[in-house]
Amino acid sequence: MAASPEILFRPLEVGDFTLPNRVIMAPLTRGRAPGRVPNAMMAEYYAQRASAGLIVSEATAISAQGFGWHDAPAIYTDEQIAGWKQITDSVHEAGGLIFLQLWHMGRISHPDYHDGRPVVAPSAIAAPGEAHVPTGKKPLTLPHALTIDEIADVVNDYATATKNAREAGFDGVEIHGANGYLIDQFLRSASNHRVDEYGGSIPKRARFLLEVVKAVSEAWSPQRTGLRLSPTMNGYGMGDEDPIALYRHVAEALNPFALAYVHTAESIRPGRIYNPDAPRVTPEIRERYDGVLITNGGYDKETAAEALENNEADAIAFGQAFIANPDLPQRFRVDAPLNKPDVDTYYSSGSHGYVDYPTLAD
Repeated sequence: MAASPEILFRPLEVGDFTLPNRVIMAPLTRGRAPGRVPNAMMAEYYAQRASAGLIVSEATAISAQGFGWHDAPAIYTDEQIAGWKQITDSVHEAGGLIFLQLWHMGRISHPDYHDGRPVVAPSAIAAPGEAHVPTGKKPLTLPHALTIDEIADVVNDYATATKNAREAGFDGVEIHGANGYLIDQFLRSASNHRVDEYGGSIPKRARFLLEVVKAVSEAWSPQRTGLRLSPTMNGYGMGDEDPIALYRHVAEALNPFALAYVHTAESIRPGRIYNPDAPRVTPEIRERYDGVLITNGGYDKETAAEALENNEADAIAFGQAFIANPDLPQRFRVDAPLNKPDVDTYYSSGSHGYVDYPTLAD
């Protein structure tokens, strides 16, 4: 018997909040922040989607060093904080909750964003692929391996960005530990070849992540802190020699922090950037992590309800469906058809394909 979609609308305790539903808006890079400053059009976009149980913002650079995507937002200047404040105010006025996703791109950035200086990473290993630069795309470059002192500076940048998010009116933050970016680069053996206390064994490769989690939690509160992981994502040359052992360790190491949630990105329909031959790791995390688990990756209303019914997760995050359907929870509730997303406008500028998708009320 199919699971009832009503399970998607049961309230959920997440950190300091009671979410009204379990339909989460996943973080979605959209490239609508010229000059790295959030703006009024972004405020409209997020407010339109305030009926999500929780909005996780698009990935947002914690520092100039961490930036690396054309027209993505950041949160390290007063102007950026003020820009985000108009967005959080709009979401709250619409009755929503919003966490800021904290982003350092590491080796997936490009020297064009850093006055020609090298990008940074745990090890001097270039990733395959291309960076999104103002002129289009350019091949990724050889990074500078962070020193011990430089690692400490980056950890401090995460704490500072967390304080800035609080000042900007966010309800919490989500640490981006996924998708081949800096924290993920430290975690996985394909990108971390260090031989010091930040590389080699699984506990050493997990050290940077746990230092960031500690710093962010202390800068605000563990109950206002989430974490995103992508155990089997293999884009940008990412991979690990034993992902199950790695993420078992990470899940157990996170338990003492009592975070608001952990959020995994791992498709139930493997392909593209997910290794089709790898076993899913999210069930291993679920078994060992004691807190709230959100998961994301290829779900629709039916498979989401089934996952919740089977206790595979506590909530489900939706990405592309939220791009095209600002009122996604309501459409799920009344079994209304979904708008189809316009893929060509995902990263374009302007309002088309951004704030002009119709709602059921239109």
